[in-house]
Amino acid sequence: MSDRTQHKHEESLQHAAEHEKPVKRNPVLLYLLILFVAAFLLLLMSFMMQHRANQEAMNNLQETSNSAVESLENKLKENEQLKEQVAQLEEENQQLTQQLDAYNAQGQQEQTELDAIVQALADLNTLRGLYNQGRYSDARDFLAHQELNADNTYVTEENLALYAEKYADPAQLEIYNPLEAWQQLVSWLG
Repeated sequence: MSDRTQHKHEESLQHAAEHEKPVKRNPVLLYLLILFVAAFLLLLMSFMMQHRANQEAMNNLQETSNSAVESLENKLKENEQLKEQVAQLEEENQQLTQQLDAYNAQGQQEQTELDAIVQALADLNTLRGLYNQGRYSDARDFLAHQELNADNTYVTEENLALYAEKYADPAQLEIYNPLEAWQQLVSWLG
C-alpha cells in the first residue's frame, strides 16, 4: 500500500477513534426502569390486596347467603308445621262442631220429650182434679179432646210411659206411678 493510502487509513482510524464515544449507561433510563419496576410491584400488591378483599367479601356474602337460606328453610319448615297444626285444629274443630250439633240435637229431643212429659203430667192432674171434684162429664169431655195415637191409645199415656222409663226414680214409681193413675182414671171414666 502506498504511503498515502496508509496514511489515509490511519487518519480514518484516528478519526473513527476520536469520534467514537465510550458506551455509557444513561442514568435516566436506569431511573425510569426502576420506577417502572416499582410501579409494577405496587400494582401487583394492589391487585393482590384487592383480590384478597374481594375474596373476603365473597366469603362473607356466601356465609350471609347460607345463613339466609338456612333461615328460609327453617321458616318453611315452621310454616309446614303450622299448616299441619291448622289442619289438625280444623279437623278437631269440625269434630267438636259435629259433637256440639249432636248434643244440641239430643238436647232438643230431650227438651221436646220433657215438654211432652210436663204436658202429660198436667193433663193427668187436670183429669184427676175433674174426677175428684165429681165432674165426670167434664172429665169425659176432657178425655174426648185428648190426642190419640194410631193404636187408639192416648198420647198422654205414651208420654207418661216415657217418663216412667227414662226420668222417674223407680222408688217413687212404687209409691205413685202416673201411668197407672192415668190408666185407672181412663178405665173409671170409660
